[in-house]
Amino acid sequence: MKLLPPLLACLALAACSDPPPTPEADPPEPQAAAPSGGQHTQLREAIQEPLDKARAVEDAQSERNAERDQALEDAGG
Repeated sequence: MKLLPPLLACLALAACSDPPPTPEADPPEPQAAAPSGGQHTQLREAIQEPLDKARAVEDAQSERNAERDQALEDAGG
């Protein structure tokens, strides 16, 4: 009687396990052609545009900070 509950639990767990995967003969060939390295896609441009804008703003801010620092140095500060 003590073996019946663990045996039933093992059978229930074995029945719930996934079947082993079936091996496929060959993976399917990709249908879309890979873009060449020189072409820009719309997605790449959409991602790159805000990054370029942020770099331009950062450069302009760095220039303003340098001018401000120089003006402070010239004023004796």
